[in-house]
Amino acid sequence: MDKKWLSYAGLVTVSAIWGANFGISRYAMDTFDPILFTFLRFGLAVPFFFLLLKLTEGSIGIPLKAALQLAAIGLVGITGLEIAVMYSIKYTTLANASLLNVAPWPIFAALFGPLFIREAISSRLVVGGIAALVGVCLIILGGEEGLNLGSDHMVGNLLALGVSMIGALYNVVCMPLMKQYSALRVSTWMILFGSLFMVPFTMGSWGKVAWTELGTDSYMAIMFNVLVSTVFAFVVWNASMYKIGATRANFFRYVVPASAMIAGYFWFDETIAGSQLVGALFMAAGLIWISMERRKVNAHPPLQELN
Repeated sequence: MDKKWLSYAGLVTVSAIWGANFGISRYAMDTFDPILFTFLRFGLAVPFFFLLLKLTEGSIGIPLKAALQLAAIGLVGITGLEIAVMYSIKYTTLANASLLNVAPWPIFAALFGPLFIREAISSRLVVGGIAALVGVCLIILGGEEGLNLGSDHMVGNLLALGVSMIGALYNVVCMPLMKQYSALRVSTWMILFGSLFMVPFTMGSWGKVAWTELGTDSYMAIMFNVLVSTVFAFVVWNASMYKIGATRANFFRYVVPASAMIAGYFWFDETIAGSQLVGALFMAAGLIWISMERRKVNAHPPLQELN
């Protein structure tokens, strides 16, 4: 298979995993505080990242300058972003949070791109992006909650929009670093720093969990989040994003609400409206149109030898 299509397949797979993870995390929230569960997801993933990095690349280190850059990215892109996601859901509806988080993300990535990377925006990308955007709006707004722009949801709405903006920025900022180091090395150190900065926010949550009474479902939810939704997903997403480009890759985040919609149908008996099915077709058509563009794929940079 063409490496370009492998990268697109990676983006779709990861987005589908993240979408399905909404359902899994919803189960886990009955047992864990949101921030504690988020910390467990990233903190427990750190040893797996370092083990994988050592086995595949032979070293784990990074220079001090890169460490400082990744510490800043981890603080904003992991700690700040994930906490903002939790509170945006708390202070607005799930539909509002989903729409304002997901829909503007690729647009912000396209706007921030010229500041850090050189990525041309073609007419095919614009057309496909608009079709995908219309599709994801139909998917989210077609749900039972719909869109609510009342003043009582304003704080949550602004937080969700901020998540979209900050998330796009941190995606784009990672790209120059992945020209010097592998996606795995960047992901490993970024998540390490993000987890460390998250520790203070978990204080007071540990004692609320009846650890000795946790069932198999809770452990399975944690392991899925650690191994699949974090270790596998971050490595594949970052590697695919580097190959495809940040602007194009971020449009594939629109698969997330579609996957969450399917998960809700099977796991929570949620209904799927006709408008949501139409939206899924629009989204799929737009993403396929984007992926069919003939574009030279970046060669993966040689790994920098580190001691």
